[in-house]
Amino acid sequence: MTDPAPPLRLREPSERVSPRARWLWATSAGIEGAILVAALAVIGPVTDWVPIPAWMVVLVGVLAAAYAVVMPVWRYRVHRWEVTDTAVYTQTGWWVRERRIAPMSRIQTVDHAEGALARLFGLATVTVTTASAAGALEIVGLERDRALALVEQLAVQADTVPGDAT
Repeated sequence: MTDPAPPLRLREPSERVSPRARWLWATSAGIEGAILVAALAVIGPVTDWVPIPAWMVVLVGVLAAAYAVVMPVWRYRVHRWEVTDTAVYTQTGWWVRERRIAPMSRIQTVDHAEGALARLFGLATVTVTTASAAGALEIVGLERDRALALVEQLAVQADTVPGDAT
């Protein structure tokens, strides 16, 4: 009788997103936090409907600033990706880490997107769509040229793998 094979262990994908992604995420979080604080500061005095004390506005501002500092560092440590001959592999998360593998034979579309803020940092997002109920895989924060090359690479690889992507 042979011993059963050891269980497969998922390793972290080998590639990191661009280090500039930290600045993108920090800037985005800072803008969102500033809008929230400004809205709270205006809503309180302008409407008597929602009286918001000044200390609460300050507390929200401090929490938003802390989030804008901590989140990008944490997110950069977690977010990874890798492409092999047979699959696209991503790891994302903030509190909960998610690892997803999309076999090349299941890839339906590969998209490239650059938001306004991402363009300022020379970054882009690659989205790999499959028939999975979990939705598309996203690789956020790639350098623009790397993202374009990855889209081309995945399109070629997915086209050469037999299967109907369903």
